[in-house]
Amino acid sequence: MQSFILETMYSAQKPSAKVTTQTLRKMKAAGEKIAMLTAYDYSFAKLLDESGIDVILVGDSAANVMAGHVTTLPISLDQMIYHGCSVMRAVKRALVAIDLPFGSYQGDSREALRSAIRIMKETGADCVKLEGGREVAESVTKILSAGIPVIGHLGLTPQSINKFGTYVVRATGQEEADRLVEDARLLEELGCTAVVLEKVPADLAARVAGLLKIPVIGIGAGPGVDGQVLVLHDMLGITQGFSPRFLRRYHNLAQEINKSVSSYIEDVKSLNFPNANEQY
Repeated sequence: MQSFILETMYSAQKPSAKVTTQTLRKMKAAGEKIAMLTAYDYSFAKLLDESGIDVILVGDSAANVMAGHVTTLPISLDQMIYHGCSVMRAVKRALVAIDLPFGSYQGDSREALRSAIRIMKETGADCVKLEGGREVAESVTKILSAGIPVIGHLGLTPQSINKFGTYVVRATGQEEADRLVEDARLLEELGCTAVVLEKVPADLAARVAGLLKIPVIGIGAGPGVDGQVLVLHDMLGITQGFSPRFLRRYHNLAQEINKSVSSYIEDVKSLNFPNANEQY
C-alpha cells in the first residue's frame, strides 16, 4: 500500500506541460537542472517522454549506435529526418532537438537553412542542433532568421574528429579555452537557445555557464553547468565498447538482453515454448 501511495505521489508530481525553449531559460534562471538524453526511435522516445525527461536529442550518434559506423560523419539528412519523425510520433511533453548532420550546414548558410527547414517541416521537431562556433556563425544566423531555434555545440565536436584526430578532452590550453568562451558568447549573441559543451574541463564549463544567460548542457563537462546529456544506449549499458570517464551506466541491458535471448533459444529448442497457454 505504501509503495502504491509513493508511486502515485511521484506520478502526480511529474511535470506535464510541454517543454519549450522558454522553459529551458526559466529552468536555468530558477537553478533547476535540465535532463537530456538521446533517442532515435518511437519506442524508446515514448519511454523517455513518459519518464519525464526534459529534452530528447535525436543525435547524429545514431550513426554509431543504430547503424554501426565508427564516426558520426556517414549519417545523412534523410536518415536524421527518418529518426526524427519516429521520435516525434511518440513525444508529447519533452522538447525535441535534432542534429544537423555533417555536410548539411558547414560552409553554405543557404544549404544550412534548407536543411533546417526540411527537418522542421518533415519532423515537427522543436529545434535543431549544430556543431561549431564562429566558423558556422553565418549558418546559425540564417537558420535563426527563419524562426528556427538553434542549440550550439562546442568543445569536442565529433563531426570534426578528422581534424582533431582524437577524442581527448578539449580546451585544456589557454588559447583554446579562450576561444571556446568567445564562441559560446557569440552563439548566445546570435540568438541560440542553448549550448552543449562536450568533454571540456569542469571549471571551464562552469565558467561558461556562469557567463551565459542561455542554458549550458554538459557531456563530460562536470556538474557546474545547467544540465546534462548522455547517449541513451551508453547509459543503459546497451553499448559496451565505449567507456569514457564521464559515462555513468545506469543499467546493463546488454547482459539482460543476452540472458533473455539465451533463455528464448533454450525454450524453443527444448520445445518448452510455446506451451499450452501460448497457442490457439
